[in-house]
Amino acid sequence: MIPVYRWRLAPEGPATFRQLRALGLRPAGQPVVAQLERPRRKRGPLIAFLYRVDLARPVRPMTPARWAALAKANAARRICPVCGRDAGYRIPTSLGMCVPCADAPPLVA
Repeated sequence: MIPVYRWRLAPEGPATFRQLRALGLRPAGQPVVAQLERPRRKRGPLIAFLYRVDLARPVRPMTPARWAALAKANAARRICPVCGRDAGYRIPTSLGMCVPCADAPPLVA
């Protein structure tokens, strides 16, 4: 069982995933050392896992193939499935279509 710490009461040393990223590191498959819990009023607590910094490895660099795949995925998220146009922004998953299509009144047959 891993130790659980309250928010801002964790010991010095272990770091969250975001803190590792800020240092240019990744967890590299190491197990979780501890867990942070930040209480919330109406829902369960927010949880952040802590990793050892000394076992972390450098982030792998982006290759040209990975850049191309990322560009292709982002371009696919810009195409509206309803009208087929490039929206110029990533389409929100909550709408599932571009804003003009979501705001348009429904067609009556």
